[in-house]
Amino acid sequence: MTFYHPVLPFALHGKTLVVPVVSIANIAQLAVDLLIASLSLRKIGIFDPRDLVPVIGGREDGEEGITTPLELFGREGCEIVLIQQRSPVLVPRKQAFIDSLFQFVQEQRLSAVLILSGVDMSDRTDAQMITPTYYIRPPNSSSWESSPLSPISQLPIPEYTSPVSQHPGAPPQTEGPIPFIPGGGLTRRILSNLPAAWNIPTAALLQFVLEGDNRSDASLMASVTAKVLSLEVPAWREPSSWQQGLFGTPHDQTLYG
Repeated sequence: MTFYHPVLPFALHGKTLVVPVVSIANIAQLAVDLLIASLSLRKIGIFDPRDLVPVIGGREDGEEGITTPLELFGREGCEIVLIQQRSPVLVPRKQAFIDSLFQFVQEQRLSAVLILSGVDMSDRTDAQMITPTYYIRPPNSSSWESSPLSPISQLPIPEYTSPVSQHPGAPPQTEGPIPFIPGGGLTRRILSNLPAAWNIPTAALLQFVLEGDNRSDASLMASVTAKVLSLEVPAWREPSSWQQGLFGTPHDQTLYG
């Protein structure tokens, strides 16, 4: 069964793919929302939603059609394409989803993959208070040098180490090459499952966050992503849907006297 269905003629070869993982505070999805709105990206394709929790909704700014769980955005003249994921992957379909994602990246001959994810701030150590943003370089990734991900090495972004053990008391070597990411959803599993012959530069950007009004957190993650991918963003613009109850309707102020 075909995983990707283009809705506009668009050449993906050589583009950098940004993948937001459903994780704590939905920080990655919010950051992608900002990038889509600010870079004026359009829906260029949809993915088969068989692996995800079913969901549909209206489109931004009165556009025709509906939103689906997994869509691809881009535009001519922009060297990145972004997945927007609006619902989590079904538990028994996790590996199938990851396999389909890897196959899509290879078949479309994308030049690099940048994964975005949140990490639970309540687990952060004192040493990790210096910055909320970290990166992971998976062992099977090909070299970042001369790739769209090379700016990570020049930016003041530390390499991520887990603030807590997934299995307290277990020997460190049982944790595997990718550190535990509390609140990170499928991020660790995706990075741990990169094929041995993977020849596409791949990285993950992680940001410590707590659940709440995460608009400022999303702005920071989007800004870091733009820096890493050398994107020129004229002005940051929130999507119109954010103005319609993104974090619920305001409380009745009479409740507070």
